[in-house]
Amino acid sequence: MAAGGCLLLLLLPSLVTASHSPPGCKIRITSKGLDLVKQEGLRFVEQELHNITVSDLHGKEGQFQYNISQVKVTDLQLAFSDLNFQPQQHLVFNINNASISLRFRRQLLYWFFYDIGSINASADGVHIYTVLQLAKDEAGRLKISNMTCSASIARMHAGFSGTLRKVYEFLSTFIVTGMRFLLSQQICPSLEHASLVLLNSLLDTVPVRNYVDEHIGIDYSLLRDPSISTDTLELDFKGMFFPRMREDQELENHAVEPVIKETERMVYVAFSEYFFDSAMQSYFQAGVLTIELQGEKVPKDLEVLLRATFFGTIFMLSPSVVDAPLRLVLQVSAPPRCTIKPSGTSVSVSAFLNISLVPPDRPPVQLSSMAMETKLSAKVFLQGKALRVQLDLRRFRIYSKQSALESLALFPLQAPLKTLLQLTIMPIINERTKKGVQIPLPEGMDFTREVVTNHAGFLTVGADLHFSKGLREVIEKYRPVPTAAAYSSSRPAEPSLDPSSL
Repeated sequence: MAAGGCLLLLLLPSLVTASHSPPGCKIRITSKGLDLVKQEGLRFVEQELHNITVSDLHGKEGQFQYNISQVKVTDLQLAFSDLNFQPQQHLVFNINNASISLRFRRQLLYWFFYDIGSINASADGVHIYTVLQLAKDEAGRLKISNMTCSASIARMHAGFSGTLRKVYEFLSTFIVTGMRFLLSQQICPSLEHASLVLLNSLLDTVPVRNYVDEHIGIDYSLLRDPSISTDTLELDFKGMFFPRMREDQELENHAVEPVIKETERMVYVAFSEYFFDSAMQSYFQAGVLTIELQGEKVPKDLEVLLRATFFGTIFMLSPSVVDAPLRLVLQVSAPPRCTIKPSGTSVSVSAFLNISLVPPDRPPVQLSSMAMETKLSAKVFLQGKALRVQLDLRRFRIYSKQSALESLALFPLQAPLKTLLQLTIMPIINERTKKGVQIPLPEGMDFTREVVTNHAGFLTVGADLHFSKGLREVIEKYRPVPTAAAYSSSRPAEPSLDPSSL
């Protein structure tokens, strides 16, 4: 028993570490960002409340019979509203002292007098208190997992018109009380559907696991439930690239965990060295970190220099091989590594450069195989929702693994090959990274005024948010098309004009 307890104590630190895997990507939304979301969300709530459907109301009080139908919301005033963070996983949406204007059709029968027409009513002192719980679902996507709501109406007034206005105005208490009850009962179900169904369909547009190109994909699944303080909401994403040929591959994260302290911008996105390393390792495993130049693609000045450098070797070859085209194959020998420091971001690359002659219809003849070590400076920037990287050659060294003497003989090629990399190879690489990778934001939401800041082991992108599309526009785009049967059953029935039906 004691031995088992000791074993558990020894394993406990590793279990804690495993349960808190460091994220490769982290997003922080601040109170300023929440204010923007509130503005767009308030418009969405107004639209949802405009679409409230209230059941027909009918009844009988003595000789007074009534039927109320075709209730429509004509106006809303939601001036006093707040959207706040609530630790640990909640958002609180509170509306105070709102007013809702209604218009509905009346059918009234009082003794032998029958009257039809419309009634304008207003609900004042409307209070709506909604708490949304955010959580990670099974797919690793952020979702609204639960919602609690309470709604109340302090006062309701109805204005009558028509021949019997004075007669039954005093009886309006029955109608107003019933309408107040029905309206208050419809507010929360409407907002519950808007949150758990419609807003969750918006969150479905956030990329979780998708392909970047034909070679690699990226996993943006959440590692855990969101962390919410009074001022911020933080999301920890795996942020790991994977080769498409091995989609189930897991790369262990040993990088520094990003720590975001800033709150001046609406949103901050942090990327650790692991984020970039997993991308480069995935490309390496996909076998695409190889570039070949042959024949006319080899710069003429470099070809002349290479033939002169390896003149002794070429001279000993068959005459039919001497004039064969040159081929340069640059192949990365190990996954490149990213280093992020406050002074900047760099990428270290080790590669082999094989130089051969390729006579027609004959096997290639290798002239040299040299090792290369390069260090690239990386400029990381955000454009729209795409994170892009611009690479530039900073350091370059070639050497022979055979002998120091051969390395010395290769020294004259140092400058020409560096020029080749700068003018020929780097544009090819930057063209591949030009597309970038999408940041996990919902459709219709973009970044503006981006600022990149480097730290030790990670970098952050601070930005403000902008809605390029409204919530309603995106939701309608992904809303399932209702069936004809469902549509017909949801339409309110036309009221009867026959007094006997009352």
